[in-house]
Amino acid sequence: MQTILGANGIIGEELAKELKAKYTSDIRIVGRKPQKINESDTPHKADLLKPDEVKEAVEGSEIVFLTVGLPYNSKIWLRDWGPLMENVILACMEHKAKLVYFDNTYAYPQDAIEQTEETPMTSKGKKGIARATAAKLMLKAMGEKKIEGAICRAPEFYGPGKTKGFTNALVFETLKAGKKPKIFLRDDVLRTLIYTPDAGKAMALIGNTPSAYGTTWHLPCDDNRLTYKEFIEEISTQLGRKIDYMVLKRWLINILLCSIRT
Repeated sequence: MQTILGANGIIGEELAKELKAKYTSDIRIVGRKPQKINESDTPHKADLLKPDEVKEAVEGSEIVFLTVGLPYNSKIWLRDWGPLMENVILACMEHKAKLVYFDNTYAYPQDAIEQTEETPMTSKGKKGIARATAAKLMLKAMGEKKIEGAICRAPEFYGPGKTKGFTNALVFETLKAGKKPKIFLRDDVLRTLIYTPDAGKAMALIGNTPSAYGTTWHLPCDDNRLTYKEFIEEISTQLGRKIDYMVLKRWLINILLCSIRT
């Protein structure tokens, strides 16, 4: 049994597909409104903020993947990430399940220095602090040998299906709507993005590789990093027509972020 907590986001979906294709047909899909991804999946309803429900969801699992996404709201992240992680760790301890946690890069300092698995989690942003809290809880449990675990860390998503991210929303979805793509602040800075099917494949591989446990992994991204200018140029080449775009100024981004938070 391999269980995915928070399975109906894009990473959970890609992970479930890869697990079914290469590793197991015994997959438990856990969420508040769980839906099968593969026909053989077993849906299981649970609220990860309720310890007893998490323990029930994890029972019988050999490997547990935590891919849950919380609403994009700083107060919710600060309130919920710590308790949620504690619930999952305790459930995995009780049932002796391995834990693989899908994390992002919010906890890293927001600067131009290259990030590695050893980059300190010193973000001063509220979301970064929340994510650092969750990651440190897991690292502590791993370090004290309470659980066998691994952290999978990824930057901003792009990709098919229900993939959510600024690049998908402001470039691909905008293009689909026949509108001009929008870029954050600058179009001349190299960006690191991860293709969501790659993230799912990498997480499945790490979870099913015994020697991969006990550490943090940066999931694979294309080393041929592009600026957004180059990104749009590649889209233009693929579509066979020139794509014009606009660069969003900081004041407009602040308005957009305020609307997301509310």
